[in-house]
Amino acid sequence: MYRMGITSIVTMLMYTFIKNKISISSKTKWQMIGVGVLISLHWVLFYTSIKLSNVSIGLICLSSVALFTVLLDPFFTKHKIQWQDLMIALISLLGILLIFQFDIQYRKGIAVGLCSSFIAALFTQFNKKLTENNHPQTIQTFQMLGGFVFLVITVMLVSWFTKSAIPLPTKMDWGWLMILALVCTVWSNYLMLSSLKNISAFTMNVTLNLEPVYGILISFLVFQEHKLLGVSFYAGFFLIAMSVFIQMYRVIKTPK
Repeated sequence: MYRMGITSIVTMLMYTFIKNKISISSKTKWQMIGVGVLISLHWVLFYTSIKLSNVSIGLICLSSVALFTVLLDPFFTKHKIQWQDLMIALISLLGILLIFQFDIQYRKGIAVGLCSSFIAALFTQFNKKLTENNHPQTIQTFQMLGGFVFLVITVMLVSWFTKSAIPLPTKMDWGWLMILALVCTVWSNYLMLSSLKNISAFTMNVTLNLEPVYGILISFLVFQEHKLLGVSFYAGFFLIAMSVFIQMYRVIKTPK
């Protein structure tokens, strides 16, 4: 909630400086706000997955986004399912199944992580449509605002029903939240929305499979999680990384 709040303030300030703003309908604004709610749900489930397992497992579940994208694509475009895309997505899924099958203590976290990934694939498809006629900064502004308002209402309701106080960030938390909001949200989300004007939702989500790769390597250094993971994790990790590199090779070899 705090992350999206900071992001909303920054994006609204940036939105005011956009020159030659294109007028958008109320329907389009509500569509952007709705996608923002999906983004907030994705983040909540993603962090829940980490809480139920660990950083590596939470990140590895993001690799299933490619498979969900392949399955959802026919509903959003006129394209049929491409067998090459499906094979790459299935390689990622096989990697996840290897981890799921053998690391039993992480199953609950994996299940929540897969739900998070499905929502990520869903809002990427919606964003692909929105970027066709709208400026990335406009999309980002209404999405972050929609997600923030949704989370504020949700947190207030949960606090009221559970009779618990809304937690406040510490000074150190605010520092990390500023980094998350400015670098990992405002900047990165703008780049993703901009790239969707030129690449497919599938390529975008396969590219995002790199996030688990370097994220897990960082978690090994920071949290020493390599001591908690077995051979099945590394076998699954290898398959997921392989699917990323195969798709990158395909994209590079495809004529512009």
